[in-house]
Amino acid sequence: MTRYIAAAVLIFLVILVLFRAFQLKKLGIKVIRFGEMDRKDFFIPPFALLLFYIVFSSTFGLPEIGAELFNNEFVCWIGVIACVMGCLLFVYALISFGKNFRVGLDEDHPGELVTTGAFAISRNPIYTAFGLVLTGLFLIIPNWIILIYAIAGIWLFNRQILLEEESLRKIYGEKYAEYCNRVRRFL
Repeated sequence: MTRYIAAAVLIFLVILVLFRAFQLKKLGIKVIRFGEMDRKDFFIPPFALLLFYIVFSSTFGLPEIGAELFNNEFVCWIGVIACVMGCLLFVYALISFGKNFRVGLDEDHPGELVTTGAFAISRNPIYTAFGLVLTGLFLIIPNWIILIYAIAGIWLFNRQILLEEESLRKIYGEKYAEYCNRVRRFL
């Protein structure tokens, strides 16, 4: 049961991002800014596809990659809770973002600085949500490759956050500095 939830979480997150991107595209807003400022972003999709394969292979009995480190039903349900919390935070962040949602940095059309809703409790609720989901996926499917993904993912999120913070400082100046003093980077 928990593995089906893990697979559903991945599908849910992809659908949410694509749905929001299509909504905003209808308003003339280019949401997918992925790789425009940093070409290394293009290394992410193949690794994301591998993660999807590992989760789906474990769930649906396909040939598996990697081995599981432990098997504990209670820990799996903790992972489900982390995934659900991550999904709820992600939805809240998307709603809070409004028309300012982007995948990647957009210094040409930055929109307003969002500091309300999910952004009043975390400067990076989407990355925090993804961190919760990755941790939850590992607890549900404790494959050593997913553990590496969780560690690398959290490191990459932090790298991306630092790039975005530099960009936001340039765009919003003192307003962003005041926001940073009020709200934590994560939770």
